[in-house]
Amino acid sequence: MHFKELNLPAPLQQAIDDLGFTTLTDVQEIALPMTLAGKDVAGQGRTGTGKTATFLITAINRLLTSPPKPGRKASTPRALIIAPTRELVVQISDDARNLVKHTDLKLHTVFGGVDYEKQMNAFENGVDILVGTPGRLIDYLKKKAYSLSHTEMLVIDEADRMFDLGFIKDLRFMLHRLPRYDERQSLMFSATLSHRVLELAYEHMNSPEKLRAEEGNITASGIVESMYHTGMDEKFPLLIHLLRQGRVERGVIFINEKRTGEKVARNLARYGFAIGILSGDVRQQKRMRILEDFTSGKLHLLVATDVASRGLHIDGVTHVFNYDLPEDAENYVHRIGRTARAGATGVAISFSCERYCFGLPDIEAYISRAIPVHAIEQEMLEIGKPTNPEATAEGLKSEDRAEQTGDKGKSGARRSGGGSGRPRRGSSRGRAKT
Repeated sequence: MHFKELNLPAPLQQAIDDLGFTTLTDVQEIALPMTLAGKDVAGQGRTGTGKTATFLITAINRLLTSPPKPGRKASTPRALIIAPTRELVVQISDDARNLVKHTDLKLHTVFGGVDYEKQMNAFENGVDILVGTPGRLIDYLKKKAYSLSHTEMLVIDEADRMFDLGFIKDLRFMLHRLPRYDERQSLMFSATLSHRVLELAYEHMNSPEKLRAEEGNITASGIVESMYHTGMDEKFPLLIHLLRQGRVERGVIFINEKRTGEKVARNLARYGFAIGILSGDVRQQKRMRILEDFTSGKLHLLVATDVASRGLHIDGVTHVFNYDLPEDAENYVHRIGRTARAGATGVAISFSCERYCFGLPDIEAYISRAIPVHAIEQEMLEIGKPTNPEATAEGLKSEDRAEQTGDKGKSGARRSGGGSGRPRRGSSRGRAKT
């Protein structure tokens, strides 16, 4: 099915054409006829299946084809999109900006780690589509920067992650301040339609259609998976060997602990790799620049924790490395889902060491298959000396670090590890992961 068959408004269709989208993905082919007809949907979908475009196209279509509710103020968003992490909010906002560029719709994005007052003052210019993390959205709502009384559409992305990151109370706070479930359209997307996610859907949505657009493997079919059983001291030289052998142009390396990530990133830089790290200690503006450099190809590698595995939507990632096996089986799927997006192919390589190997049975049970194991030859661990001992990764320089620049307490706003961006108790408002 082609997008032109949906009879979308001309400005929206033009934006879709500009992006080069022609054929609907499987998820979009099932979901869009429902959502464009105004139905509530609770959808399960792995990353890279086109769900972001699904809810953005639905929201923009609704706003272009129906008038605002009577009495709506310019600062009241007609569509509210809530996501659990800063990175995901930024990515959704970027996609939305591309889709509204031929319209008069006003888009506003709010999240922690950037100027608090600037984001709040922007509501005065009017907002049609509001995208944000729960905590920062609540801050501005309590400040009466905007109202939800005339909001027509709600989107909750990564609903299961809201529970994982402890945002469910914040989310319910927002939901109780929206119009009644039968006075708005609501879309909810989640990696899993667990009992708690469905309970939330039935409580706050209008007879939602349950959408499970994927059958068979829980991971994308285009991913070639493999595993090496390694000792802790073998992981780094093996990684160097595989990066060289695979000539990796764009790869994500997942670790479980920040300090491990910093060590890996620093040492990879010393071996000549262009690499950045996403860490809560990095200033938000720098984090965004690192993502931009990675997307553009200036950086070839990115080191990240599981926060990034649910917030990165970057096309062209060819390799994913699980330097540490995830401790949660579901996160294995989210991690390797960074590659083979939208029908592309990719490589996912995992290291099972003595510290994290105990999670392997749960992972293989979750994906319903064994991950192919490759042997390690001694020559794979002989990588030589660093070629640039003084080099470091983007995000590890002193000027990149929030603690070094004073961002931690600047104007009284906190750097939130969960992305809510709420000010510390007792602090004054000012300049304010996810």
